Amino acid sequence: MTRRPSLQAYFAPLTGTPQPVLGRHVLGTIAFGEKFHLALEPQGHPELAVPMSSPGFDAFREVWTTTTEPAFGTRDGLVFAHDGEHLFVSGTIAPRPVYAPTVRTTYEAAFSLVTELGYPHIFRMWNFVGDILGSNAEGLEIYQDFVAGRAEAFAAHHGDGTAHMPAATGIGTRGEGISFVLLASRTGHPRHVENQRQTPAYHYPEQYGPKPPSFARATVLEPSGTLYVSGTASILGHETVHQGDVAAQTDVVLENIAELIGGPSLAAAGLDGGHELKDLRLAKVYVRHERDLPVVRARCREALGPDVETMYLNVAVCRDDLLVEIEGLVPGPEWAR
Repeated sequence: MTRRPSLQAYFAPLTGTPQPVLGRHVLGTIAFGEKFHLALEPQGHPELAVPMSSPGFDAFREVWTTTTEPAFGTRDGLVFAHDGEHLFVSGTIAPRPVYAPTVRTTYEAAFSLVTELGYPHIFRMWNFVGDILGSNAEGLEIYQDFVAGRAEAFAAHHGDGTAHMPAATGIGTRGEGISFVLLASRTGHPRHVENQRQTPAYHYPEQYGPKPPSFARATVLEPSGTLYVSGTASILGHETVHQGDVAAQTDVVLENIAELIGGPSLAAAGLDGGHELKDLRLAKVYVRHERDLPVVRARCREALGPDVETMYLNVAVCRDDLLVEIEGLVPGPEWAR
């Protein structure tokens, strides 16, 4: 019987060529540095470079690897790699006065590629939005502009239901334009998880924009068992709490993640088990103001412990009153091989 490819990731230095462990191959990478580009690297794999590092914060590469040698390609401006079980797709959108129509077109192209290559189950997305809190040419906030286009793409490709909305992060960058990465599976079954402390994002009221965000709070990909935690902020119900208090906001974020990955939330999604914050890996912490980094770092170190690989980036979050956002994952049993 052919063994199903396993998916893993790790953080690596930004300089040099990523070196996977013996028996693994690079599927795709995201470089969190000062540049913006998308290309197939000389080694063959796709890399999205996003301008998100700054002095005092981290610059690093997130490397996704697989146990099966991938195939690589480009189409319609998208760059992708797949290993027979997992698909990595990335795309970019240049700065423009209004984003929604191009976001819809670009994301529909990505969803069509997912379907045509035979990887219909999207389980994780990252959306990097330059000038996220700025205004477009029509006066609409750029994040809301982006969300509207993404929602139209989901509706066009999947209908109006929420079952296909994966774990996702929508975060600012230190540049302009929009870029994204998605991960999809051929046979894996995504099980989406919501947080009982928070209104599902796709049910947010209109005060947050003409379309609600299209994502689940977390996704477990079965049978691998890895739990992917979306970008999580200081939101209870649908409202920001502790405006102006970064320490209190960080505490709420950590409490929200603890609730999300714990037994009751997983049970509500029909899943067994439960996890603690110290089970997280590959945590990324987005801090809006440079001055707040020491407070956020201290809070995270205390809550997460020394074994959670954590990187800090100085970028804006999707609401003007949000000061910090955290994401990560809990590895499943397949992660070890």
